Order: sequence, then structure tokens, then C-alpha cells
Amino acid sequence: MATNLVVRNVEPEVAQALKEAAARHGRSAEAEHREILRVALSRPGRRSFKDVLADMPDVGTDEDFNFRQG
Repeated sequence: MATNLVVRNVEPEVAQALKEAAARHGRSAEAEHREILRVALSRPGRRSFKDVLADMPDVGTDEDFNFRQG
């Protein structure tokens, strides 16, 4: 079921940018707005810190990171 959405108090620069993007893509400002929302909300979730660390390449040795200031 479709839902209507009203966005108030949009800065003129933002409204103009929306219109220009819509024109570039050959669609109405309303269709451009829908597409922006769809893309923004369908992005994959953020990766966990653990996953980011696990994907880091294995470079160097522990000794490369051991140093003493003296």
C-alpha cells in the first residue's frame, strides 16, 4: 500500500538541487525524491568493527609494531 509523504520547510537550495537532479534523470521531482529515499533506505547495514578488522590484510609482523622510546 502506497503512503503519501509531505516534506515541509525544505531550503530553496535543496529544492532546486532536487529539481535539477530530476531533470538530469528525466523524471519528476516527486519521482526523484522517491528514488533518493529508496536508495538511501535500502543500503546494506553498517559492518561491525570485528568484521572490518577481520578483513584487514595480514601485513608485517608483530615486531614491526614493537618499538621502545628511550
